[in-house]
Amino acid sequence: MCWARAGKSSRSDVCSKLPNGPTGKFAGDRKAFLADLEKAVYAAKIASYAQGYMLMRAAAEAYGWHLNLGGIALMWRGGCIIRSVFLGKIKEAFDANPDLPNLLLAPYFREAMTAADGAWHRVVASAVQLGIPVPTLSSSLAFYDGYRRERLPANLTQAQRDYFGAHTYERVDGPRGKFFHTNWIGRGGDVTSRAYQA
Repeated sequence: MCWARAGKSSRSDVCSKLPNGPTGKFAGDRKAFLADLEKAVYAAKIASYAQGYMLMRAAAEAYGWHLNLGGIALMWRGGCIIRSVFLGKIKEAFDANPDLPNLLLAPYFREAMTAADGAWHRVVASAVQLGIPVPTLSSSLAFYDGYRRERLPANLTQAQRDYFGAHTYERVDGPRGKFFHTNWIGRGGDVTSRAYQA
């Protein structure tokens, strides 16, 4: 991160001397973009709560806790700065299904995410094209896009590990636990490192 020396200049003054990124200005429909932005922020909020509840559920399983996940939402409403009506929707979701594996699967939240999907992608894409950092919107969108995919690009990571260190990889068309090695560049032979076990 770019930091200025105390007393000399502001951080933005120093960082502004870095090589220029995109300099375009938004030229689209401002009203439509603001409507998209509202949906994107709401979707990111849902995703952040879904992740928080995933962590609580994982901790409960690991430590043998018996958490009332719906009740926790109302506890926040009464005991901290989070006073949103939205918390009632979380309670309703867990009341309807106490074993709900993820908040994103509850009908209300699934519908909200479906309604916001296009807007969320448009907002993040516009920000990236304009060089505007939106770390919360973009990282929560990456989580959501990854969560709803049956297959992720982890196979590329395995292939890269095999390429540079002969660590082997599993194939999606083979049984779990069967490892392969490819002589990617025709040198080095078929010697492998030990199989990587995550």
